[in-house]
Amino acid sequence: MELEGKVAVITGGGSGIGKATAMLFAKEGAKVTVVARTQADIDRTAEEIKRDGGEALAVRGDISRPKDMQHVYSETEKRWGRLDIVFAHAGVNGVWAPIEEIEPDEWNKTISINLNGTFHTVKYAVPLLKRNGGSVIITSSINGTRLFHNAGASAYSSSKAGQIAFMKMMALELAKYRIRVNAICPGAIDTSVEQRTERRDTERAEEPAHYPAGSIPLTDGKPGRPEQVAQLVLFLASDRSNHITGTPVWIDGAESLLE
Repeated sequence: MELEGKVAVITGGGSGIGKATAMLFAKEGAKVTVVARTQADIDRTAEEIKRDGGEALAVRGDISRPKDMQHVYSETEKRWGRLDIVFAHAGVNGVWAPIEEIEPDEWNKTISINLNGTFHTVKYAVPLLKRNGGSVIITSSINGTRLFHNAGASAYSSSKAGQIAFMKMMALELAKYRIRVNAICPGAIDTSVEQRTERRDTERAEEPAHYPAGSIPLTDGKPGRPEQVAQLVLFLASDRSNHITGTPVWIDGAESLLE
């Protein structure tokens, strides 16, 4: 098993990509702390892992709150005494609207969760990671890194671009401690996050664009699956990627190459 004896913290672990990754990590031998804002969701993930013979700890936490993330790592250390992997996955799409319509508190909420939350997730993990080295994987997006045509997504795309800059800064700063920091940039993935996006008058911010039939060339327009993304995260968490750091990896079936 690729992660035998490792301890991982996964934010956004109650559903979608986060849950798929938690399940895969546990199958590969990792002990997993599953984090999300909804206790029922992470309890279900943890119970499924345990039913399959794995080890899991469910800790409720909001990544935008520093004290919550301090608590997550305190509980992880108390249970397992170490930390090797952090998957900073939790985030929101937030409100998508033309710039003159998006409210400052809506902008701030997206930045607070996606960018500040990534900062909190990594910052409070570092003291534990420094003991043995480890791997940090941050979920960014094709938005803000390759795609800029999604109307009204200025807050979301800005937060995702910021995550890439933060990842590169951390990769260099933490390399001497044998801590690798990378990012994944998913395109359309079959999860519920798209349904939770609030869109207001986004057609007013649109620019005309024409694409070939099927917006995802590799799969005839079908979105990817959370399990496919989990396999990429496993690679970046494992020793198979032990000379890779400071690198964004796009996983989108060539969707972003249509730009």
